[in-house]
Amino acid sequence: MSIRKKISILFIISLILMIIIGLWIDKINSQRIEDLATDKYLKISNEIFLNIDDKNKIDEIIKKYGLKQLEKSDNTLSRIYYKKHTFGFISISQIPFEDEFIIHIKYLDDEYILKSQDERNINEKLTLNILVFLDIFVLIIIFLYILKLLSPLKKITKEIDHFSNGDFSCRIDINSNDEIGTLANTFNSMAKNLEELIKTREDLLRDIGHELRTPIAKGKFVIEKFNPSQNKELLKRIFLDLETLTNELIQLEKLNSSNLNFTKFSAETLILEALNKLYIKDESKVKLHISDDFKIYADLEYLSIALKNLIDNALKYTTNYPIKIEAVENKIIVKNSADKLSKDIEHYLKPFIQESSQRDGFGLGLSIVNKILVKHKFELEYSYKNKENIFTIHIK
Repeated sequence: MSIRKKISILFIISLILMIIIGLWIDKINSQRIEDLATDKYLKISNEIFLNIDDKNKIDEIIKKYGLKQLEKSDNTLSRIYYKKHTFGFISISQIPFEDEFIIHIKYLDDEYILKSQDERNINEKLTLNILVFLDIFVLIIIFLYILKLLSPLKKITKEIDHFSNGDFSCRIDINSNDEIGTLANTFNSMAKNLEELIKTREDLLRDIGHELRTPIAKGKFVIEKFNPSQNKELLKRIFLDLETLTNELIQLEKLNSSNLNFTKFSAETLILEALNKLYIKDESKVKLHISDDFKIYADLEYLSIALKNLIDNALKYTTNYPIKIEAVENKIIVKNSADKLSKDIEHYLKPFIQESSQRDGFGLGLSIVNKILVKHKFELEYSYKNKENIFTIHIK
């Protein structure tokens, strides 16, 4: 889960808790104020009711408590107290969304509708509610500010991902004086140094490969002038091995820095492209079975090299032809009859590692396969069943 999601969840939880607490406090304060107002105005109402026949006394009570006499009552009032008497009633109501109360007293033909002054407790309740909403507003501002602070991390992650996929020219353009800015500057410095180092190594390897190819070609040309002998065949094999090793080293190095050219093609196209790279003279050595010609989104050139290496290994080390190539359910499978590998597949994915009993080659084939599949985010699986080595490329 991303940091943004975690912070969003924490913010939502905090916001919900704050709203619940605010509503709970508001309910408690409303009840407390309602109880206080009821006690206060019930006392006034009883005092007026007991002196209902003494108009002067009632005027004194009205003046004493700062009440205001009204001509008529409002039916939209929120009643908080009502008591019926033999010849009348006492009612106390609150004006909605206001700090005032209405006392309604009726006895026989005498009727008083009195409006109270503003209640300070209600003002305090309003202040408390404002503070709660202010806290919620500040929480939202803090949340948005944190998201703004973390927003460069998404850009940093994206550029690092591009860098890991071989785009060594990518840089992070973030100008800030905090730790995120320091991280971006550190990455840019590291990326620059690595890009220069990789370019230097590529140039060196390319130059070495070019220089090696020239004497190898000359040596192969000179050997052809020798009289046929055992030494001539040995020298030809040595120069062929040198040429193969040079090409594989250059190919392995290119994989570290090259960008993939993704296109969509079928599994059959991939298999045929890989077979064309091998120049197999006897087609009976390969048995092809395509039960599912699924689509693949990848770099056809590099992926065909990976499959070619698997097929080449299967042909070299099989004890019984034909080898089998299958395409089924987003998987390319290569099978050959041979002894089971003595170690886990991960052991053979390293450069210059091969089975002790197999000395044909330099142990770079599976390393190249692994690098190509890793760049594609595909997987290579090995299993042994029915006396067959089974190599499976899982296409995602």
